[in-house]
Amino acid sequence: MIVSFLYFSSLFPTSLRKINLVAGEKHKDRRMKPSLMDSLLGLLRIRIKRGVNLAVRDLNSSDPYVVVKMAKQKLKTRVIYKNVNPEWNEDLTLSVSDPNLTVLLTVYDYDTFTKDDKMGDAEFGIKPFVNALKMHLHDLPSGTIVTTVQPSRDNCLAEESRVIWSDGKLVQDIVLRLRHVECGEVEAQLQWIDLPGKGL
Repeated sequence: MIVSFLYFSSLFPTSLRKINLVAGEKHKDRRMKPSLMDSLLGLLRIRIKRGVNLAVRDLNSSDPYVVVKMAKQKLKTRVIYKNVNPEWNEDLTLSVSDPNLTVLLTVYDYDTFTKDDKMGDAEFGIKPFVNALKMHLHDLPSGTIVTTVQPSRDNCLAEESRVIWSDGKLVQDIVLRLRHVECGEVEAQLQWIDLPGKGL
């Protein structure tokens, strides 16, 4: 039996046996290393509803659009021309792997020939919304208030924000007061999207 094993081993070059060994180790490492999908909790859909009393950056108006960032993700709405009270009603969807991360929302004025002007920014956390989701609520009357978030130095809320059960799901309406600008607010709504095999 030993002679037979040595004979068959001699049929393969040493270098080939080493390559197979290294390839096997790499395959093992790849299986052990967690992928982005493994750490993904779900998707956060942010509906950018409207801007209110935004700053004037052109002659008599502005051409605003919104950029949303979380970690390395960056999404933006379309531009609405000549309007300081724009109605976007546009959904931007971010993948969430860490509920402790904050979302940075920035409003810009679109310019054709020069750099786009900044029209203020706001930051908000999603932890209160995620905590409400972890309650795994079901079949509540539509309009039921699950929790509230008060304006504070740690957020940019212009008013109290409520997490509400609406049409079979949890949503959170937020009004953000823009910083680093003379005026302006942005209204948005948060909604969670579960992924197959994932969950909070």
